[in-house]
Amino acid sequence: MTSPAAAASTTPLVLSTWNHGLPANRKAIEVLARGGSALDAVEAGCMVVELDCPDMTVGLGSRPDREGRVTLDAAVMTGDGRAGCVAFVQGVAHPVALARLVRDRTPHVLLVGAGAEQFARECGIEVRPPALTPKAEEEWRAWLAERRYAPKINIENHDTISMLALDARGEMAAASTTSGLAYKMHGRVGDSPIIGAGIFVDAPVGGAICTGLGETVLRTLGAHLAVEAMRAGATPQQACEAAIERIVARNPNPESYQVGMLAMDFTGRTGAFAVQRGFTYCLGTDLHDAPPRLR
Repeated sequence: MTSPAAAASTTPLVLSTWNHGLPANRKAIEVLARGGSALDAVEAGCMVVELDCPDMTVGLGSRPDREGRVTLDAAVMTGDGRAGCVAFVQGVAHPVALARLVRDRTPHVLLVGAGAEQFARECGIEVRPPALTPKAEEEWRAWLAERRYAPKINIENHDTISMLALDARGEMAAASTTSGLAYKMHGRVGDSPIIGAGIFVDAPVGGAICTGLGETVLRTLGAHLAVEAMRAGATPQQACEAAIERIVARNPNPESYQVGMLAMDFTGRTGAFAVQRGFTYCLGTDLHDAPPRLR
Protein backbone atom coordinates (compact mmCIF):
# COMPACT_ATOMS: atom_id res chain seq x y z
CA MET A 1 0.00 0.00 0.00
CA THR A 2 1.38 3.40 -0.93
CA SER A 3 1.96 5.79 1.92
CA PRO A 4 -0.76 8.47 2.06
CA ALA A 5 1.96 11.04 2.75
CA ALA A 6 3.83 10.25 -0.44
CA ALA A 7 3.20 11.84 -3.79
CA ALA A 8 2.06 9.70 -6.71
CA SER A 9 5.57 9.81 -8.10
CA THR A 10 8.52 9.73 -5.71
CA THR A 11 12.23 9.91 -6.40
CA PRO A 12 13.70 6.68 -5.01
CA LEU A 13 16.18 7.12 -2.15
CA VAL A 14 18.53 4.77 -0.33
CA LEU A 15 20.24 5.49 2.99
CA SER A 16 22.65 3.13 4.76
CA THR A 17 25.28 2.87 7.46
CA TRP A 18 29.08 2.91 7.16
CA ASN A 19 31.42 2.70 4.19
CA HIS A 20 30.16 -0.75 3.30
CA GLY A 21 26.85 0.94 2.57
CA LEU A 22 28.24 2.09 -0.79
CA PRO A 23 28.12 -1.31 -2.54
CA ALA A 24 24.86 -2.04 -0.73
CA ASN A 25 23.33 1.20 -1.98
CA ARG A 26 24.46 0.60 -5.53
CA LYS A 27 22.70 -2.75 -5.52
CA ALA A 28 19.58 -1.31 -3.93
CA ILE A 29 19.46 1.52 -6.48
CA GLU A 30 19.75 -1.04 -9.26
CA VAL A 31 16.78 -2.94 -7.83
CA LEU A 32 14.71 0.25 -7.55
CA ALA A 33 15.60 1.25 -11.13
CA ARG A 34 14.13 -2.04 -12.33
CA GLY A 35 10.88 -1.25 -10.54
CA GLY A 36 11.59 -3.31 -7.43
CA SER A 37 10.05 -2.43 -4.12
CA ALA A 38 11.78 -0.72 -1.23
CA LEU A 39 11.77 -4.06 0.57
CA ASP A 40 13.37 -5.80 -2.41
CA ALA A 41 16.01 -3.06 -2.48
CA VAL A 42 17.07 -3.19 1.18
CA GLU A 43 17.13 -6.99 1.16
CA ALA A 44 19.33 -7.10 -1.94
CA GLY A 45 21.60 -4.37 -0.64
CA CYS A 46 22.17 -6.06 2.70
CA MET A 47 22.89 -9.37 0.97
CA VAL A 48 25.84 -7.76 -0.82
CA VAL A 49 27.50 -6.98 2.51
CA GLU A 50 26.59 -10.37 3.98
CA LEU A 51 28.65 -11.95 1.21
CA ASP A 52 31.61 -9.59 1.47
CA CYS A 53 32.20 -7.44 4.54
CA PRO A 54 35.81 -6.22 4.80
CA ASP A 55 35.24 -5.20 8.42
CA MET A 56 34.29 -8.78 9.42
CA THR A 57 31.13 -7.57 11.19
CA VAL A 58 28.43 -8.94 8.87
CA GLY A 59 27.89 -12.43 7.46
CA LEU A 60 29.54 -15.80 7.88
CA GLY A 61 33.05 -14.33 7.56
CA SER A 62 32.63 -12.30 10.74
CA ARG A 63 34.53 -12.43 14.00
CA PRO A 64 32.98 -15.00 16.35
CA ASP A 65 31.68 -14.87 19.88
CA ARG A 66 33.97 -15.89 22.74
CA GLU A 67 33.13 -19.57 22.12
CA GLY A 68 34.41 -19.32 18.55
CA ARG A 69 30.97 -19.37 16.89
CA VAL A 70 29.62 -16.86 14.40
CA THR A 71 26.02 -16.05 15.30
CA LEU A 72 23.98 -13.74 13.11
CA ASP A 73 20.96 -11.44 13.48
CA ALA A 74 18.80 -9.65 10.91
CA ALA A 75 15.50 -7.82 10.49
CA VAL A 76 13.27 -6.24 7.87
CA MET A 77 10.29 -3.92 8.25
CA THR A 78 7.90 -2.00 5.99
CA GLY A 79 5.78 1.06 6.62
CA ASP A 80 2.62 -0.98 7.13
CA GLY A 81 4.12 -2.46 10.29
CA ARG A 82 4.88 -5.88 8.86
CA ALA A 83 8.25 -7.17 10.03
CA GLY A 84 10.40 -10.27 10.15
CA CYS A 85 13.44 -10.92 12.31
CA VAL A 86 15.91 -13.70 13.06
CA ALA A 87 18.44 -13.87 15.88
CA PHE A 88 21.25 -16.15 17.01
CA VAL A 89 21.35 -18.12 13.76
CA GLN A 90 24.41 -20.05 12.63
CA GLY A 91 25.45 -21.19 9.18
CA VAL A 92 22.92 -19.04 7.27
CA ALA A 93 24.65 -17.06 4.53
CA HIS A 94 21.82 -14.53 4.15
CA PRO A 95 20.03 -13.90 7.45
CA VAL A 96 18.29 -10.86 5.95
CA ALA A 97 16.62 -13.08 3.35
CA LEU A 98 15.55 -15.44 6.12
CA ALA A 99 14.12 -12.48 8.07
CA ARG A 100 12.05 -11.53 5.03
CA LEU A 101 10.71 -15.08 4.83
CA VAL A 102 9.64 -14.83 8.47
CA ARG A 103 7.74 -11.66 7.51
CA ASP A 104 6.22 -13.10 4.35
CA ARG A 105 5.51 -16.72 5.23
CA THR A 106 4.84 -16.95 8.96
CA PRO A 107 2.43 -15.40 11.47
CA HIS A 108 5.42 -14.45 13.63
CA VAL A 109 7.86 -11.55 13.82
CA LEU A 110 10.93 -13.13 15.43
CA LEU A 111 12.46 -16.60 15.13
CA VAL A 112 15.68 -17.49 16.93
CA GLY A 113 18.42 -20.10 17.04
CA ALA A 114 17.73 -23.67 16.01
CA GLY A 115 14.09 -22.92 15.23
CA ALA A 116 15.05 -20.21 12.77
CA GLU A 117 17.62 -22.53 11.20
CA GLN A 118 14.97 -25.25 10.86
CA PHE A 119 12.68 -22.75 9.13
CA ALA A 120 15.54 -21.85 6.76
CA ARG A 121 15.91 -25.50 5.76
CA GLU A 122 12.15 -25.82 5.23
CA CYS A 123 12.35 -22.84 2.88
CA GLY A 124 15.19 -24.41 0.90
CA ILE A 125 17.93 -22.21 2.37
CA GLU A 126 21.27 -23.92 2.93
CA VAL A 127 22.41 -24.00 6.56
CA ARG A 128 26.13 -24.69 6.65
CA PRO A 129 28.05 -26.40 9.45
CA PRO A 130 29.58 -23.82 11.82
CA ALA A 131 33.05 -22.75 10.67
CA LEU A 132 35.41 -19.81 10.93
CA THR A 133 37.38 -18.26 8.13
CA PRO A 134 41.15 -18.64 8.62
CA LYS A 135 41.50 -14.95 9.46
CA ALA A 136 38.63 -14.98 11.95
CA GLU A 137 40.02 -18.09 13.64
CA GLU A 138 43.49 -16.56 13.88
CA GLU A 139 42.11 -13.39 15.50
CA TRP A 140 39.88 -15.36 17.86
CA ARG A 141 42.74 -17.56 19.06
CA ALA A 142 44.84 -14.46 19.67
CA TRP A 143 41.94 -12.99 21.68
CA LEU A 144 41.75 -16.18 23.77
CA ALA A 145 45.25 -15.53 25.09
CA GLU A 146 44.00 -12.53 27.09
CA ARG A 147 40.19 -12.84 26.97
CA ARG A 148 39.90 -9.08 27.36
CA TYR A 149 36.51 -7.83 26.21
CA ALA A 150 36.87 -4.23 25.09
CA PRO A 151 35.01 -3.34 21.87
CA LYS A 152 36.82 -0.69 19.88
CA ILE A 153 34.93 2.45 18.95
CA ASN A 154 34.03 2.55 15.24
CA ILE A 155 35.52 -0.95 14.70
CA GLU A 156 33.70 -3.71 16.58
CA ASN A 157 31.08 -1.06 17.37
CA HIS A 158 30.14 -0.68 13.70
CA ASP A 159 28.66 -4.09 13.59
CA THR A 160 25.84 -3.72 11.06
CA ILE A 161 24.71 -2.84 7.62
CA SER A 162 21.40 -1.07 8.13
CA MET A 163 19.40 0.42 5.27
CA LEU A 164 16.35 2.55 4.53
CA ALA A 165 14.81 2.82 1.07
CA LEU A 166 11.95 4.85 -0.37
CA ASP A 167 10.68 3.59 -3.73
CA ALA A 168 8.87 5.27 -6.63
CA ARG A 169 5.50 4.13 -5.26
CA GLY A 170 6.15 5.99 -2.02
CA GLU A 171 6.73 2.84 0.02
CA MET A 172 9.50 2.64 2.63
CA ALA A 173 11.38 -0.33 4.05
CA ALA A 174 14.25 -0.91 6.45
CA ALA A 175 16.64 -3.80 6.94
CA SER A 176 19.60 -4.64 9.12
CA THR A 177 22.00 -7.58 9.34
CA THR A 178 24.94 -8.21 11.66
CA SER A 179 27.18 -10.65 13.47
CA GLY A 180 27.05 -8.48 16.57
CA LEU A 181 29.97 -7.58 18.75
CA ALA A 182 33.16 -9.58 18.39
CA TYR A 183 33.81 -11.98 21.29
CA LYS A 184 30.40 -11.35 22.83
CA MET A 185 28.95 -13.90 25.25
CA HIS A 186 27.49 -16.89 23.45
CA GLY A 187 23.78 -16.18 23.06
CA ARG A 188 24.06 -12.39 23.10
CA VAL A 189 21.65 -10.57 20.77
CA GLY A 190 21.87 -6.86 20.10
CA ASP A 191 19.49 -4.24 18.77
CA SER A 192 19.59 -5.12 15.07
CA PRO A 193 16.86 -7.82 15.03
CA ILE A 194 14.61 -6.03 17.52
CA ILE A 195 11.85 -3.94 15.98
CA GLY A 196 11.87 -0.44 17.45
CA ALA A 197 15.48 -0.73 18.55
CA GLY A 198 17.70 -1.25 15.51
CA ILE A 199 15.09 -0.45 12.86
CA PHE A 200 11.61 1.01 12.72
CA VAL A 201 9.33 2.22 9.91
CA ASP A 202 5.85 3.66 10.28
CA ALA A 203 3.80 5.15 7.45
CA PRO A 204 3.03 7.94 6.96
CA VAL A 205 5.75 9.26 9.28
CA GLY A 206 9.10 7.76 8.29
CA GLY A 207 11.81 5.33 9.31
CA ALA A 208 14.99 5.17 11.37
CA ILE A 209 17.95 2.81 11.66
CA CYS A 210 20.73 2.47 14.20
CA THR A 211 24.24 1.08 14.37
CA GLY A 212 26.78 0.81 17.15
CA LEU A 213 26.68 -0.60 20.67
CA GLY A 214 23.38 -2.46 20.66
CA GLU A 215 22.85 -2.53 24.41
CA THR A 216 22.56 1.26 24.53
CA VAL A 217 20.00 1.21 21.73
CA LEU A 218 18.00 -1.64 23.26
CA ARG A 219 17.65 0.25 26.53
CA THR A 220 16.04 3.18 24.76
CA LEU A 221 14.40 1.70 21.62
CA GLY A 222 16.42 4.20 19.61
CA ALA A 223 14.83 3.80 16.16
CA HIS A 224 11.33 4.08 17.63
CA LEU A 225 12.37 7.21 19.51
CA ALA A 226 13.44 8.87 16.27
CA VAL A 227 10.26 7.96 14.40
CA GLU A 228 8.09 9.18 17.25
CA ALA A 229 10.01 12.46 17.26
CA MET A 230 9.18 12.85 13.57
CA ARG A 231 5.54 12.06 14.31
CA ALA A 232 5.59 14.94 16.79
CA GLY A 233 6.86 17.31 14.10
CA ALA A 234 10.65 16.99 14.18
CA THR A 235 12.64 16.88 10.97
CA PRO A 236 14.65 13.69 10.39
CA GLN A 237 17.79 15.53 11.50
CA GLN A 238 16.15 16.81 14.66
CA ALA A 239 14.79 13.32 15.31
CA CYS A 240 18.23 11.74 15.09
CA GLU A 241 19.65 14.32 17.47
CA ALA A 242 16.80 13.83 19.94
CA ALA A 243 17.22 10.05 19.91
CA ILE A 244 20.98 10.27 20.45
CA GLU A 245 20.43 12.69 23.34
CA ARG A 246 18.10 10.18 24.99
CA ILE A 247 20.59 7.36 24.44
CA VAL A 248 23.38 9.38 26.06
CA ALA A 249 21.12 10.41 28.92
CA ARG A 250 20.30 6.78 29.69
CA ASN A 251 23.76 5.28 29.10
CA PRO A 252 26.67 6.79 31.07
CA ASN A 253 30.19 7.33 29.77
CA PRO A 254 29.35 8.12 26.13
CA GLU A 255 33.05 8.49 25.37
CA SER A 256 33.26 4.68 25.67
CA TYR A 257 30.71 3.75 22.99
CA GLN A 258 29.40 4.72 19.58
CA VAL A 259 25.86 4.85 18.24
CA GLY A 260 24.97 6.17 14.81
CA MET A 261 21.41 7.09 13.85
CA LEU A 262 19.88 7.68 10.41
CA ALA A 263 16.31 8.73 9.63
CA MET A 264 14.15 9.43 6.57
CA ASP A 265 10.62 10.72 6.19
CA PHE A 266 8.16 10.03 3.40
CA THR A 267 8.94 13.32 1.67
CA GLY A 268 12.56 12.18 1.22
CA ARG A 269 14.18 14.34 3.88
CA THR A 270 17.00 12.59 5.75
CA GLY A 271 18.97 13.01 8.96
CA ALA A 272 22.16 11.63 10.50
CA PHE A 273 23.76 11.97 13.93
CA ALA A 274 26.15 10.01 16.14
CA VAL A 275 27.49 9.92 19.66
CA GLN A 276 31.10 10.26 18.49
CA ARG A 277 33.07 11.22 15.43
CA GLY A 278 33.72 8.52 12.86
CA PHE A 279 30.22 7.39 11.89
CA THR A 280 29.98 7.35 8.12
CA TYR A 281 26.83 6.82 6.11
CA CYS A 282 25.76 6.61 2.49
CA LEU A 283 22.99 8.60 0.83
CA GLY A 284 22.55 7.30 -2.69
CA THR A 285 26.06 6.81 -4.04
CA ASP A 286 27.68 9.47 -1.83
CA LEU A 287 29.57 8.84 1.40
CA HIS A 288 29.16 11.31 4.28
CA ASP A 289 30.40 11.86 7.83
CA ALA A 290 27.62 12.21 10.38
CA PRO A 291 27.87 15.14 12.79
CA PRO A 292 28.80 13.93 16.31
CA ARG A 293 27.44 14.89 19.69
CA LEU A 294 30.89 14.61 21.31
CA ARG A 295 33.37 16.91 19.59
